[in-house]
Amino acid sequence: MEKNWAGNVTYRATEIHHPATLVDLRSTVANAARIRALGTKHAFNELADTGGELVSLARMPREVEVDSDGAQVKVSAGLRYAEFSEDVDAKGFALPNLASLPHISVAGATATATHGSGSGNGSLSTSVAGLEIVTADGSLHMITRGDSEFDGAVVNLGALGVVASLTLDLVPAFEIRQYVHEGLPLGADILKVLDGAYSVSLFTDWSSDTINQVWVKQRTQDAEFVPDGTIPADGPRHPVPGMATENCTRQLGIPGRSFERLPHFRPEFTPSAGEELQTEFMVARHDAVAALQAVNEIRAHIHPVLQISEIRAIKADELWLSPHYRRDTVSIHFTWIADAAAVMPVVSMVGARLAEFDARPHWAKIFDIAPEVLQSRYERLQDFEDLAVELDPAGKFRNEFVSELFS
Repeated sequence: MEKNWAGNVTYRATEIHHPATLVDLRSTVANAARIRALGTKHAFNELADTGGELVSLARMPREVEVDSDGAQVKVSAGLRYAEFSEDVDAKGFALPNLASLPHISVAGATATATHGSGSGNGSLSTSVAGLEIVTADGSLHMITRGDSEFDGAVVNLGALGVVASLTLDLVPAFEIRQYVHEGLPLGADILKVLDGAYSVSLFTDWSSDTINQVWVKQRTQDAEFVPDGTIPADGPRHPVPGMATENCTRQLGIPGRSFERLPHFRPEFTPSAGEELQTEFMVARHDAVAALQAVNEIRAHIHPVLQISEIRAIKADELWLSPHYRRDTVSIHFTWIADAAAVMPVVSMVGARLAEFDARPHWAKIFDIAPEVLQSRYERLQDFEDLAVELDPAGKFRNEFVSELFS
């Protein structure tokens, strides 16, 4: 039986298709009664699951077309970011930001509003300028920025069809220096620290009032930012104490291309499976300090089942199902031990603590929020459902996860 990356979800699909051409993909979709796209299997919940059929794009032709005049790149949807970032760099361009793992697929990351960090950086979804979707009858439907349906189609949870390719906005290529600083007091001006460089991540195990590590990723032309009250790490660090540092991107201020520094982990390092679960909640920036204090109050419950927690900043966007819709965001991410029975009560506890802040969960990670509560936190949910009905009237691409959201 096929499982997800973490091994906590066993897919129920009756068949997994691996089309090798766009014609095959369109035929596969058209002939299925119920079908979902399967990306790099990095969802920690049942978002990709279905009792129907699954289709993987891993064997589809590799497409990387850089439009230098338009500063865009068209890529096949199943590509991982690590599989085309160097091609883009060779043309003198870069993606504005990248997630901590460069191993995830473009379509899966953008469909769930996966993100990196940086107060001035939107999620990976905000780089999307257009997408080609194979709809229920096998038709190829192109949606581009400016279309009335665009803001609803990008973060789509796989409910509109199977994305075949995406066009992404690019910026001029740039270099990053990465530093790690240790010992930031939790009572420090967290927002000032998150604003201090192009991309900043805070790591804590919630064992005390101290944030263990501050990862600072700054453009080489910017002045070095040193968070007050910290000391520089005396060598490479892994976010999780005791883990091998050679798996991480270069630190200690050694300059590198943006795609070599913005992720936390190197593409040649394949993350091990089955060793963790993940949860992430997003709160409005103006609520961040109070939200972190609320989490800190239950740290005695969190720390025993936690590997590490990461705090990041994300810029607001206009994408209907984005957790960052119309609010600058601070995310609180938890990498748990691989023990669902021990972890889920704590996930529920964290969700309850963050309820007063209308925390929005990452769509592909584990959470315990009643559907009606989740629905209340997305003011454009009905618009998205209308779009889903328009493109998929028979619900071919829905599963229990999506159906419950629309209930």
